[in-house]
Amino acid sequence: MASLLGARLARAGHGVTLAGTWHAALEAVDRHGVSVEDTDGRWSAPVHAVHSTAPMTPHELVLVLVKSHQTQAIAPAAARAAGLGGFLVTLQNGLGNREALEHAAGRGRVGVGVTLAGATLLGPGEVRGHLAKTILGDDGSGRAARACRLFRDAGLETELELNIDRVVWRKLAVNCALNPLSALEGVTNGTLLERSLWRETIETTAREVGAVAAVRGMELGDTAAQALDAARLTAGNRSSMLQDLERGVRTEIDAINGAVVLEGRRLGVPTPANEALWRAVRQREAGLVTGARR
Repeated sequence: MASLLGARLARAGHGVTLAGTWHAALEAVDRHGVSVEDTDGRWSAPVHAVHSTAPMTPHELVLVLVKSHQTQAIAPAAARAAGLGGFLVTLQNGLGNREALEHAAGRGRVGVGVTLAGATLLGPGEVRGHLAKTILGDDGSGRAARACRLFRDAGLETELELNIDRVVWRKLAVNCALNPLSALEGVTNGTLLERSLWRETIETTAREVGAVAAVRGMELGDTAAQALDAARLTAGNRSSMLQDLERGVRTEIDAINGAVVLEGRRLGVPTPANEALWRAVRQREAGLVTGARR
């Protein structure tokens, strides 16, 4: 996702620096920019790339797009990249990212957003993108509005939302319902609609998230219908969790279904479907690690 959004912003004329740890990708991007395949066809944009530990000139806007389990580790570097006056925006999946970034950068300096766009990494510096709406939380300071304008300049459909927590939890319900199931079964989102058992799992899992949110004071609407609609709209998408399992790397399951289970326990809301998916993905992760060590 970082490559896709970074390339879009760079093509619109904004100075962009991608920071990460994958040496091959950093080298490819710094030499040749980012190559993108999306609705505009095939194109590329010049983007500067540095290791996340390297010193950087402070930036007005810092987008945080790492996996949720990496947020705490990179939060100090992200705060330094924003300097004293920059604004950090997390568009990550799951819960806990804002809090980790605020701990490093300070309260009032972190914005939260949700993007429905998708990206598949094809290789170092190469990405296939699916463009869709991005929603940024409006904190009233004007900084989110400036970020919104930057995104729109880059051809990204973007809007502001005062009640961003509700939007975050709605996406969380969809992620909880689709991502682990698609990863465990090894299928695209749309394929999950082809079997009644899969559809029932989607509906039950999404409803549990809605029940936890309701106790927290947020009415999310019909989360089961929202999850099924999302599967139809992203029918050809291979979830990031599926891609992670295929690559043998850690998933975001703890920040997605795991976070819902823990919050449900705290509030006394049962979440058995989410817990079953959480445990199943964790088991699959452990097996991949064990197999790799053999």
